[in-house]
Amino acid sequence: MVLKLLQSIPLFQSLPASEVSYLAETLAQRAYQAGSLIVREGHPASRFHILIKGQIEIIKAIDTKDERLLAVRKEGTFIGEMGLLSEQGLHTATVRALTNINALEMSQEEFDALLHRHPSLGYAMVRTLSKRLDHSENLTIRDLRRKNRELMQAYKELEAAQAALIEKKRLERELEVARDIQSSILPHKLPKRSGFDFGALMVPMSAVGGDFYDFIHLGNNRLGIAIGDVSDHGVPAALFMAMTVTLLRAEARRAVSLPPREVLLNINRQLLEMNEMGVYVTILYGELNYQTRVFSYVRAGHELPILCDPHGKLAMIPKGQGQLIGILEAPALDQNYIQLSSGSTLLLYTDGVKEAINSEEKLYGAQRIVDDVVDLSKSPAQEICKQILERVSSYRGHNNQQDDITIVTVQVHD
Repeated sequence: MVLKLLQSIPLFQSLPASEVSYLAETLAQRAYQAGSLIVREGHPASRFHILIKGQIEIIKAIDTKDERLLAVRKEGTFIGEMGLLSEQGLHTATVRALTNINALEMSQEEFDALLHRHPSLGYAMVRTLSKRLDHSENLTIRDLRRKNRELMQAYKELEAAQAALIEKKRLERELEVARDIQSSILPHKLPKRSGFDFGALMVPMSAVGGDFYDFIHLGNNRLGIAIGDVSDHGVPAALFMAMTVTLLRAEARRAVSLPPREVLLNINRQLLEMNEMGVYVTILYGELNYQTRVFSYVRAGHELPILCDPHGKLAMIPKGQGQLIGILEAPALDQNYIQLSSGSTLLLYTDGVKEAINSEEKLYGAQRIVDDVVDLSKSPAQEICKQILERVSSYRGHNNQQDDITIVTVQVHD
């Protein structure tokens, strides 16, 4: 019964038959009584569940005035995957048993091992999550139409305004869920290391975006630092961003002895197999050696880093050919390194910074960013990020933000 159910789940249909049989034989089963909580929002995630019997309900903000039922699902659904993929490792919603249920359980270690064996499973998860969002939107739209028909006779004159107000609130709630999911994937804490100061911020153009940054602890006095920009905007870009960050973390931690170039090439190969949306990624990924203070990086179509020494002098950063990843089979990557000295400031950014447009339709430009780094180089790393964002916002004035903005800063101290 378990094997047939796993074979029928779209999530596992991309796996080899031997892998599905192995999961059916090895995964533990657990029963839950109706009304019991399987996972709870905000609590640590340690298990990935696959429902094999019964029904569950997905709830946001349970036991609060903002409690909201997101969906009711039956056997074949999977639970808890976002908590295992997020930086904090916390569940983003509560799952309650609507009936007595049976579920298969997979530990964090088993889940990571499965993703390493079959990276394409990560994309299958992203597609399933996208379908869930579409389903939730369709249910909300049908509910709104029903309510509008009930109110039509009594509130004809207010119909248009009422529909617009409800629609606005619906979109805000749905985007809030998407924003919470994306936020859970990005780092929530900056690295702390004696002699170094780190700063980072990301401001999406809309509720969710395609920019990302990451700090990956690699051991042996090394820190992986990444910044990237997915083409397109909104939910499609956010989904592809989530997939890219997941692959980056898996590859960087799985192959800790590989140089950054090989890490990006491995990610590119996997993206090519899963990229049905035709989008691409620009990314700069490197390893910072805490002892030698050398930042060895590889650049794939991304903006060049900016390095300012303690005296406010800019270092010349060589620019090689760096092609984006996700659509080319063998992209040319710009591989280089930067020696950081005491008192120096390193800035990484996405093109949303320099492409901000003012009322005269003029770009903020790369030179202003360089000037900002020189001017702010004595400030703390996080303050540099905040000040640059404020200057870009002031320059833009009343113009809307046209692209996601992400800034990462690294400073070296005595």
